[in-house]
Amino acid sequence: MTAVAERPADAPFARRTRVLRKGNEAIAEAAIRAGCDAYFGYPITPQAELLEWMARRMPQEGRAFVQAESELGAINMGLGAAACGKRVLVSSSSPGMSLMAEAMSYMAGSEVPIVVVNVMRGGPGLGSIGPGQGDYWQATRGHGHGDYRLPVLAPSSIGEAMDLVAASFEIAERYRTPVILLADGILGQAMEPVEETYRTPPRLAADWALTGADGRPPRVVKSLHLKPEALEQHNRHLRAKEAAIRDAEVRWAGERLDDADLAIVAYGTAARVARTAIARARESGMRVGLFRPITLWPFPDAELRHLATQVRGFLVLEMSAGQMLDDVRLALEGARPIAFHGRTGGMVPMPGEVVAALHRLENRTGGPAR
Repeated sequence: MTAVAERPADAPFARRTRVLRKGNEAIAEAAIRAGCDAYFGYPITPQAELLEWMARRMPQEGRAFVQAESELGAINMGLGAAACGKRVLVSSSSPGMSLMAEAMSYMAGSEVPIVVVNVMRGGPGLGSIGPGQGDYWQATRGHGHGDYRLPVLAPSSIGEAMDLVAASFEIAERYRTPVILLADGILGQAMEPVEETYRTPPRLAADWALTGADGRPPRVVKSLHLKPEALEQHNRHLRAKEAAIRDAEVRWAGERLDDADLAIVAYGTAARVARTAIARARESGMRVGLFRPITLWPFPDAELRHLATQVRGFLVLEMSAGQMLDDVRLALEGARPIAFHGRTGGMVPMPGEVVAALHRLENRTGGPAR
């Protein structure tokens, strides 16, 4: 099985330099190199360095930077700039994302493209500044009120996060939709050597944007439809767009699956823990592979179902009480046994815990098939 390509082979690159970069700063610089016109945000750990980087770099580039008075202010400023056809980035962490839910629904309803970065922390409530993955449901189920879904991309390394920033802007503008880049506190705070390979997606004609009439018919960007018939027609249009995203934008990666009897399903930092656990499990004779969703929505359910024809069981690994677990269950529809292991509150699962969970799953599925 092969993963969906994450970057077109003919994509233009600005330069190639390998440097040590913190995750938040790398995401911010990737957005600048991707052509971000305006950034709006409010300080909150563990994503504060992203805002700080933009505060220095955006004015250097002659672009708009605003530290808003709150997350509510930041996301609504983003809505206004994006409605004018600008390439906009907003970033926050879990409690701040909750405050942005109303405006996210407005942008989905009015088809305003924007990229929003959530560097997740432990919850619920104010929780802790430790890393978490407890915002999966919030991100993949629409985030705000009403019937809609948003593309959600989840990197598992700083280099991949940089690649996915450009992809997020592309998807946002191609489908006129908000896109969420979902990271966690470790990816935001960690430092890794990365190849500074930047990409600037071409800009699409924004013949819907509010740029001043200037001799042309007026344009309206709105999410209010007072007639039920009109709103239902608009919702049907949104459903058709979501179907197109499902058909074209699924991304995932597989590792060591060719001979696997068992598979771990994990994303983000949890996938990195899974790699170490898989290496240790294979040393003891277990044949384990990794299935890593990169788009959490649309979820790679067809690809996971295909893998179920090969392996005997799945272990879902998350830094939460079990949220992606729901999508794995929906994808497999009982085809194979599913186990779960997770840690919460800013705690990270350790490889030894994961190996123990794999042994329990192996016993449950009848032991290794040799």
